[in-house]
Amino acid sequence: MNMDFSLIQQQSMKLVMTNELRQAITMLQYSVQDLHEYLQEQQLENPLIELKEPLLEKTTSIEKDFFQTASSEEEVSPLDFLTNKEDGLQDYLLSQLRVQSISKELYETASYIALCTDENGYLTLTAEDFAAELKEPLEMVEAAIEIVQHLEPAGVGAGSLKECLLLQLKYIDLEDPLAEKIVAEHLDLLAKKQFKQIARLEQVEVIDVQHAADFIQTLNPKPGAVFHQEPAEYVTPEVTIEKIEGRWQVSLNNAGLPKMMINRQYEQLLQNNNEEVRHYLKQKQEQFHWIRKSIAQRQVTILKVTEAIAAYQQEFLEKGVEYLKPLTLKVIAEKLEIHESTVSRATTKKYVQTPRGLFELKYFFKSGIQTQSGEEQSADRAKICLKRLIDEEDKSKPLSDQKLMEKLLDEYTIDLKRRTVAKYREEMHIPSSSKRKRYE
Repeated sequence: MNMDFSLIQQQSMKLVMTNELRQAITMLQYSVQDLHEYLQEQQLENPLIELKEPLLEKTTSIEKDFFQTASSEEEVSPLDFLTNKEDGLQDYLLSQLRVQSISKELYETASYIALCTDENGYLTLTAEDFAAELKEPLEMVEAAIEIVQHLEPAGVGAGSLKECLLLQLKYIDLEDPLAEKIVAEHLDLLAKKQFKQIARLEQVEVIDVQHAADFIQTLNPKPGAVFHQEPAEYVTPEVTIEKIEGRWQVSLNNAGLPKMMINRQYEQLLQNNNEEVRHYLKQKQEQFHWIRKSIAQRQVTILKVTEAIAAYQQEFLEKGVEYLKPLTLKVIAEKLEIHESTVSRATTKKYVQTPRGLFELKYFFKSGIQTQSGEEQSADRAKICLKRLIDEEDKSKPLSDQKLMEKLLDEYTIDLKRRTVAKYREEMHIPSSSKRKRYE
């Protein structure tokens, strides 16, 4: 009997440990926000848990894509000041229609049409479709569409990209018939940047086509999209890397986590004479201590992983992204004598504040490429060098992928295949040499 009981007890303890381990693993992969929500859920289930909410400092400096960072000199649309984007495009159109001096019938038809614009400001129905749907004369519907097309933002109410761009050209009232002609008749050639063919068809100089194309490029193909921008993503860095007295120091930002405390009033009920109450509260007390221990272990793991990353990526911290070294989960796992999956969980959705900006810890794990000397460098460095070569090229004679491959080898000792150069160029949304060519 004793042996049987002992075996059952061991199996029970093993089961409890397995469940606790599973929960600890889950907590490690939680982001700050996920952990915050988890603790709020636990507070509802456990009367012994009290949470003191943190004072979060929000930031939007997330390095999602180093090569798509917006310029600080980027123009701000006047609509940013004239409208409340939360009201939406349709509300903005209706507010303009209300001050139009038009008949009630025309106002109602135009209002209905305005409400049918999609998130980019386009109409997916034709005038004939609206006339049939509203049982209105076609002339009335066409007049209503024209009214909508004269509202802001310019280009709204169009049925196609071509019509959208033409509406904007008319709104700007630019005395450039070539730009209008290109949009009206050669939009497909413009998209392919076949300027010579357009010049030949219109019997003009290629440089004139280039100038017209430059202006068309400033138009907005999605005039309604300004009202549907995704809200900024706010994150709180869990760790900070900074140089103190000449040494790189890594510290946890515990201020971003809710402070977990025990409810003393309920804790006193552990002395209650009711055995059922005591048993229930004892379980909740054990759960409280386990959660707090798991959070502490989570923080220690994140700290140790970040310290290992910082030690490995010191050149990045000192000099910038170009000096980011190739790094794998395996390298950090072996250094810390933990499993690769633990490193993965500790770096996913965890952000670190560095002198170079705010980064997800996952960012520092990069594949490597060989240089001519046999040294391994990150693919990011190759992309930066490639972009630099393209930025500095003669725009009248842009470099082909073959030439770029040769220059990467000659100037940076980076040995890539031509197809890899093309792949990196496309990943950075840089067009081919034929489409980068300028005629001035």
